Amino acid sequence: MTLHRLPPKHRPAVGTDPVGPFLYYLMAECGVSANTLAAYRSDIQRFSSWRKSVMTGPIEQLTVEILSGYVGNLKDRGLSPASINRHLASLSSFFRYLVLEGRITENLARLLAAPAVWDRLPTVLNPATVERLLDSPDPSTHLGGRDRALLETLYASGCRASEVACSNMHDFDLRNRILRCIGKGDKQRIVPLGERACAALSHYLERDRPALLKVDCGPVMFLTRRGRPLSRIGLWRVVTEHASRIGLTEGVSPHTLRHSFATHMLAGGADLRVVQEILGHASIATTQIYTRVEMSRLLQVHKNCHPRKRSGPGDTTEPRAAS
Repeated sequence: MTLHRLPPKHRPAVGTDPVGPFLYYLMAECGVSANTLAAYRSDIQRFSSWRKSVMTGPIEQLTVEILSGYVGNLKDRGLSPASINRHLASLSSFFRYLVLEGRITENLARLLAAPAVWDRLPTVLNPATVERLLDSPDPSTHLGGRDRALLETLYASGCRASEVACSNMHDFDLRNRILRCIGKGDKQRIVPLGERACAALSHYLERDRPALLKVDCGPVMFLTRRGRPLSRIGLWRVVTEHASRIGLTEGVSPHTLRHSFATHMLAGGADLRVVQEILGHASIATTQIYTRVEMSRLLQVHKNCHPRKRSGPGDTTEPRAAS
């Protein structure tokens, strides 16, 4: 994100807390989305709380020696490498802003060592487990019909939780089996939907959404029990609730279905560039992680099934007969 110097009347005075002016700047001058602004606010407020706990002076007195303890603090809080990297990226933007406004002379956040984002491969469910998860909701109830449509949409499209939560009815073209979604940076893309997803969505629109609708909330697609728009957090709860119902107690989220979608597409022979376009990744390097996931799975299958998985003078394992 490119930052430009604010007009003098909007610049934070020396000695004042610059967090508010920075967030205002992101909204008014950079035009970031509501979700991006919320992420910046959360990250910078966490940093500000930590800074005030380790030093009493203004931010101009911050040194790299003091700042180096922030990464350790994030690790101690149990954040994943990806979350830590996001926090440090937010912090770097904040410090660039402070440099532009003359509050500090150097972006100290650039000196922090960020952990590798992919220290571990993302969690992926096998197709049979995805089937059990998608079949978990009871379609005879209105909430069950909603949950079935929601889960089917997440897995069929590979969309992010926020993209599905913010979707409207006119974004779905069930006749042509496509969904128009707005991704990061307000970029629009068209993603395909399968027959089962479209069937679940049609059932939800015909029977369940009208029953859930209690107030005028516009064309928003997915509603809560009380007829309000379903939030991103509410969507996460739907996924974790049904994951727990089938015995998946840890590590399953809407992003797990996104990871599973991408991995299963590649395993089925989809081109990497096509998967990149569907997922809305700006860089092909981000999508390539799923080739590592698939290769990891293939290596495990080979290890478990190949008759010469073990070798050595003492190995007398007989190969299995072909069936």
